[in-house]
Amino acid sequence: MSQRADALARRLEEGAALLGTFAEGLSESEWNTRLREGRTVGVIVHHVASLYPIELDLARTIASGKPVTAITWEGVHAMNAQHAREQAGVTKAATLALLQRNSREAAAAVRRFSDAELDAAAPLSLAFGAPMTAQFALEDHAVRHAWHHLARLRAALGR
Repeated sequence: MSQRADALARRLEEGAALLGTFAEGLSESEWNTRLREGRTVGVIVHHVASLYPIELDLARTIASGKPVTAITWEGVHAMNAQHAREQAGVTKAATLALLQRNSREAAAAVRRFSDAELDAAAPLSLAFGAPMTAQFALEDHAVRHAWHHLARLRAALGR
């Protein structure tokens, strides 16, 4: 196993664990708090949990040297809005189980990346077509995602 891949996987696991611990300690009222953007805290935690497979597919595509051209920020926003509608009543228990399962599977998948795959670069439409490495894609999406939303949720709830 690549030491770099293992380090990335550990950071992914740490972020997911921190988000899970935070979410587990939320009251029902906090879980259902609607943020300025319109999504509830619970929907955002579910959003992080549900995106791990997609984020890993993105990194695998780049690792194979193929460009990622079909993903746009408009599409990401539409996907997030659809997810919010579909998961409006998501429960904490179901979300925490999904977060644990998907982050565990994502970390295992990250550990399977070789150094050569992490170093592979291909154009990424979310980065305006600039060539990005698979490692960057992992760090900017699957690894960072829980940390990013945890910080936003803590700020929104004053925790």
